[in-house]
Order: sequence, then C-alpha cells, then structure tokens
Amino acid sequence: MNNSIVAAIQMVSTPIVAENLDAAGRLVHQAAARGAQLVVLPEYFCILGMTERDKLTVREADGDGPIQSFLADTARREGVWLVGGCVPLVTSAADKVRSACLVYNDQGERVARYDKIHLFGFESGNERYREANTIEPGATPLAIDTPFGRVALTICYDVRFPELYRGLGRVDIILVPSAFTATTGRAHWEVLLRARAIENQAYVLAPAQGGHHPNGRETHGHTMIIDPWGTILTERASGEAVLTAELDPAVLNRVRSSLPALEHRRL
Repeated sequence: MNNSIVAAIQMVSTPIVAENLDAAGRLVHQAAARGAQLVVLPEYFCILGMTERDKLTVREADGDGPIQSFLADTARREGVWLVGGCVPLVTSAADKVRSACLVYNDQGERVARYDKIHLFGFESGNERYREANTIEPGATPLAIDTPFGRVALTICYDVRFPELYRGLGRVDIILVPSAFTATTGRAHWEVLLRARAIENQAYVLAPAQGGHHPNGRETHGHTMIIDPWGTILTERASGEAVLTAELDPAVLNRVRSSLPALEHRRL
C-alpha cells in the first residue's frame, strides 16, 4: 500500500441518467482537482428511479453503453481510478439486472467487475424494499490489487455480512458504495462501517446517496471515510459532497502491529 489521496462522493440521484452523469462528472472533477487518485461513486449513482423497475429500461450489455462509456471517459480525462458504485447490467433474466460495481484505471481501462451478492429486503409499516424482484445476485466475492493497496469491492447491503470480508483475506481498503434507507441508516450505518474497519484493520470508503429523491425516497447519506482503528476521518450528513482523505500505510501497519488481531484469529 502507498500513500494516496482518495475521494468518496455523495450524491442525490434522480430518475434521469443524463442528469446524474452530469452531476457525477462534476463531482469527480472536483475530487481530481483536490488531488484524489482513487474516486468512488455511490450505489445508484446513475439512476434512482421512480420505481424499482426503472433501472431495467437503462440496463446495459457488459462493456457497452453510455454509463460505462461515461466511467471510462471520465477516469481517463481526470487521470483517476474511478469506481462506479453500481451499474445495471444485462443478465439472462429479462426482468432483472446485475448490480455491478465497475472499476476503471487512470487510462480508462476497466480492471474489475463485482456483482452485488446480498440483495436488500426490508418491510416496516408502509416502507418496503425487495431488491430480489429486479436484481439477480452475484456469486463471486472480489478483491483486487491496485496502486493504493488491495481493495475489497462490495455494495451497500453486503456490509451486513462480515464473513464476506473476512473470506477475502487481508485487504487494505474496503469499498462500500451505498444507498442506505433513512430508517436503517439511522440505526446501523455508522456502527456497521466502523465494525468492518476495526475487525479487518482496513480503511473503509463508504460513498452514499444522501437526501430526498424525486421518487419520494429518503436516503441516509453520511458518506464517510474510516481508518483501520475505526476513527471517522471525514463525514457528510446529506446533499452532494466530495470527501477526501489521505490513506497512510504507516497507520495501517501501526494498527496491525500494535493489535495483531488478524494473526490471532482462530477458526
């Protein structure tokens, strides 16, 4: 792992893809201007539709489409590694998508695709969500080697499943692009993210949707970057934001050497 400046971007996405890509491009440009080398967009950065089925109308074939072209072009133009929190990709089922976290290097080349494994379901009063109705789950956990260290790719609801992260082995950075609901976010967002950082002794970047959306949904926001000791380095409650922090391998090594929990693990 090398010293690096990273950025987590908070958005309030709408049902209009072009509108969201314009906003994302502007925010990525701001991050690059602040020296960010790795920039992570939130879940549903490209569309948060009026209904859950809206994403089916804009799903793209793997490797082809305006959303993927935007990510590649923006990464190349800004000279950053860019992570698209989730992109709706075609799957064999006509009524579903794969929710894919796509990673592009600073040349605009795609270097990784992770398909969201755990699909959110929640019901309380009039509030109901069932991602399995429109998303086909992935099956393969993924961590990749980058100039910034070994990076675990996950999406939102995945954060509730600690075995996913521990199964990836030792990683330096955990990405959790998200669109947590206001209800579950108030209760669990911070504690889950800090726990994943502490137990894996890794940095956590959690870019989020944060605000009131045209579809009536309220997302929790509170985008944050957390260090391996569980300290929140930066946080934004709501609204568009670009959060940056420096990741320092000396901090990572100090935490792991002073409290070698990863070595103390027993199965």
